[in-house]
Amino acid sequence: MAKTYYPSVWFVKSLLLTLTRFQVVGGGNVPKTGPLIVVSNHLSQADPPIIGAGIPRRIVFMAKEELFRSPLMALIVKGFGAFPVRKQGADRDALRQAQEVLEKGLALGVFPEGTRSKTAVLQPGMLGAAFIALRTGAPVLPVGICGTEELRGAGFLRHPAITINIGEPFTVAPAQGRVTRQALQDLTAYIMERIAQLLPPSYQGVHDKGVVVGR
Repeated sequence: MAKTYYPSVWFVKSLLLTLTRFQVVGGGNVPKTGPLIVVSNHLSQADPPIIGAGIPRRIVFMAKEELFRSPLMALIVKGFGAFPVRKQGADRDALRQAQEVLEKGLALGVFPEGTRSKTAVLQPGMLGAAFIALRTGAPVLPVGICGTEELRGAGFLRHPAITINIGEPFTVAPAQGRVTRQALQDLTAYIMERIAQLLPPSYQGVHDKGVVVGR
């Protein structure tokens, strides 16, 4: 996994710099070492490698299990060190792997929406990212990505503008004992608001709080 990650990142970044108007905003907000939960909105299957190309940390992504059913896509996501997670119900194996990633001091990539937004508008978040944050106490790094929805089909031919907007990390106190559903819902709402603040207004949806960092 480690041997293929950085060559894969280099290859993707080369494509982005050649075929798109690619920029990263807020790169200085990324902690250089230690466990980290990277949470982002989700617009395209290309988001994991593009985020990996934009953030100078090795990121292990939680990816929906459907991606591993295609031999080509499985090869790509495994090259980036991703592991599968079921969308329905609590996937205990995936949660265990997520904790192991953080215990190793690596960055864990999570898309709280659970799937790509078909409209590019930020969807309600699922509870997994909040659960991991409350269980581990690892810092959470919010990321807003825009423009990757243009990569569908022959999107590269349009030389799309792709921006990764990185916010400031925050931490939550690890839960003592059982994690309540209310605590999960509250933290999930906060995570989604922090992501929304990094997106243009047209991407924010119901999470629009009027605080925006422009594209």
